[in-house]
Amino acid sequence: MTADWQREILKSGFAILPGVFSASETDELVVGLDAVMTRVTEVQGPIRDKAGTVYAGRNLLRLFEPAKTIWRRSPLLELLNGVLGPDFGLVRVLFFDKPPERTWALPWHKDLTIAVKPHVGESTVFSKPTLKAGVPHVEASREVLEAMLTLRIHLDDMTDENGPLLVVPGSHRLGKEPVASFETARTILGSRGDVLAMRPMLAHRSISSREGTNQHRRILHLEFTGLPQLPDGFDWHDFISA
Repeated sequence: MTADWQREILKSGFAILPGVFSASETDELVVGLDAVMTRVTEVQGPIRDKAGTVYAGRNLLRLFEPAKTIWRRSPLLELLNGVLGPDFGLVRVLFFDKPPERTWALPWHKDLTIAVKPHVGESTVFSKPTLKAGVPHVEASREVLEAMLTLRIHLDDMTDENGPLLVVPGSHRLGKEPVASFETARTILGSRGDVLAMRPMLAHRSISSREGTNQHRRILHLEFTGLPQLPDGFDWHDFISA
């Protein structure tokens, strides 16, 4: 089965791994994340709207200890090793939520930025330096992004009601170039405990939840690389090996 998922990622840029986490495991993650997002008030962690509702979080490797280890299980390890090679490691973890009363949306985009340690000097590989929640980020080259894979652990069912993700199959093969047509876009639906594996240069968008829904859409977003060492003297902000 892992080989099938690898082929699907190579072809389409994504694959859905069903039932990786049990209902009790997802419940435990939700409780733990809610406690962290409620307790932590520093700007380097939870992202809140003007009303104080948490809809996202950064720096989860520092704030949420289980993020460092929950991916060390079958079939995730086999998939990561098969796609990225034996030297892969975890480099960033984010949290997303669409609270029923505070939904949001994102336009079509590709995930082009990575978290790095502070760096001084010119680069032909990295550009557009920014600071996000106290952490330096840069836009990476196509070669660096092609050596990455994201695992999105779904802590709620993915339905038409709670603002699912849409993707354009095969768009990762265009590299960083934008997609000209979205006619082949696919809606990602599934169950809590499923894991979506996707390439960062897969074009995707997130739509708003339907009005009147009572469903959250909580996701733990883990980014992995097969490149322990970055070019041009840059270093990953974090790197947790398998």
